[in-house]
Amino acid sequence: MRIRGQGGGVADVTPEGQTDPLGTERPRETLATMPRQVREELTRRLRRSRRALRKEDVQVVEPPLLRRAVGASALGNCMEWFDFGVYSYLAATIGKVFFPGASPGAQVISSFATFAAAFVVRPLGGLVFGPLGDRLGRQKVLATTMIMMAIGTFAIGLIPSYGTIGIAAPVLLLLARMVQGFSTGGEYGGATTFVAEYSPDRRRGFLSSWLDFGTFVGYALGSALVTVLNLALTDAQMLTWGWRLPFLIAGPLGAIGLYMRLKLEESPAFQQQLDEHEKSLAQKSAGSEFRTIVREHWAALLVCMGIVLLYNVTNYMVTGYLPTYQTETLHRSSGSADLLVLIGMVWIVLLITFIGRLSDHVGRRPVYAVAAAAMIVLAVPAFLLIKMHGTWPPVLGVLILSTLLAGFAAPSAATLPALFPTAVRYAAMGIGFNFAVAAFGGTTPLVTAALVGATGNDLMPAYYLIAAGVIGLVTVKFLPESAQVPLHGSQPMVGSEQEQRELLTTSEALYRDARSRKAA
Repeated sequence: MRIRGQGGGVADVTPEGQTDPLGTERPRETLATMPRQVREELTRRLRRSRRALRKEDVQVVEPPLLRRAVGASALGNCMEWFDFGVYSYLAATIGKVFFPGASPGAQVISSFATFAAAFVVRPLGGLVFGPLGDRLGRQKVLATTMIMMAIGTFAIGLIPSYGTIGIAAPVLLLLARMVQGFSTGGEYGGATTFVAEYSPDRRRGFLSSWLDFGTFVGYALGSALVTVLNLALTDAQMLTWGWRLPFLIAGPLGAIGLYMRLKLEESPAFQQQLDEHEKSLAQKSAGSEFRTIVREHWAALLVCMGIVLLYNVTNYMVTGYLPTYQTETLHRSSGSADLLVLIGMVWIVLLITFIGRLSDHVGRRPVYAVAAAAMIVLAVPAFLLIKMHGTWPPVLGVLILSTLLAGFAAPSAATLPALFPTAVRYAAMGIGFNFAVAAFGGTTPLVTAALVGATGNDLMPAYYLIAAGVIGLVTVKFLPESAQVPLHGSQPMVGSEQEQRELLTTSEALYRDARSRKAA
């Protein structure tokens, strides 16, 4: 294969001993269409190694192994977030069971305060599980978080009511929620890291979006179950025993999720660091990983937290606060409120992998920027529609919010791990993600309910979303584009041997081009 050089000459760029089945024009076409950020990253790596890529430098992920890793991670995440999400759908009922002496507004706020308590311990879970994931492996820690979440959720279903054991009931509820929060502190950062490290670079957005696909399927299943219970049971039955059923399901679901995660193999990026620099970084961070991350990756941490704020304020507004907003502020039945949110969850599930694939082609930054700008413009109209009477205006309002949420969720599992090198990726994700969620995401239902109660303005949720959109839009300006770029500290990942050959040939062309530029 030959490619035209800078001065108009033609140079042989086929690696020695290889044949190229793609045609003599392919390197030129590939270089012309290659995204700028990919070309810059490959050029940086070639300059550092002072040679073109070799076959052993490019990791080929076997399709069956890739499908199993993505599928098991998504299904495990679905089960875990079914457990975690059920609480938000039953917040009003839980308030009546565990805080019966308070006013209806105080019951809701007390229930959401317990909901938020789980987020207080999430950073602690991230600080514990993150370093363990970087040293012991992603798979082992993810299996641990799975079983802890199942135990915490199952325990909530067994706690006696306030009328039976008094103040001990809300105390036990708080403890169970803290177990959930601690386990979740190691879940999302680990799951995103695991899937991102398994995914070929060209398809990381699409494949990683299946993780959040599993998240919202879990939410949707939890919402569907609660909706069915509210429609099938009387209010008295729900207060007496019906609310317990979704939590008790967590036991068998946790066993299934644990089995699936134990069957996974460790990610290729964890098994093999890119070079000696990354290996030394891993050894250095083993004793003081937190200080290393904060000192050397503070800018990436801030970007991570800004993106997480944008995603999770919207997420918990829709999944955590919207059902209660409709029942307590708009005085709708719990069945209709849950059904409306369920429609939104199903819509997100239908959209999310398509948006993930789109982010591979147009980039992560444009997807975030458009969605953040749209939220600033559409948040108030969406809530005005939700407040209207009838069927279709509220449905349209929820679909608008759900579309925005899908725009934030789809690229996140591919974008956030790409901010950090392999040696500290799990721990850095645990810090950045969980501190942001604890401060802004998990508190969204509590703060929004308090704002509505204090001001009497039922559009406060929309204004809260606008503020998150502004912060997100600013953050996107500092977000490095990572679409199709190899992860920091990891080998380039491809999905087939043909892609490997194409990348090797392209790297040879880039290397010779760089040498010719240097010589000129």
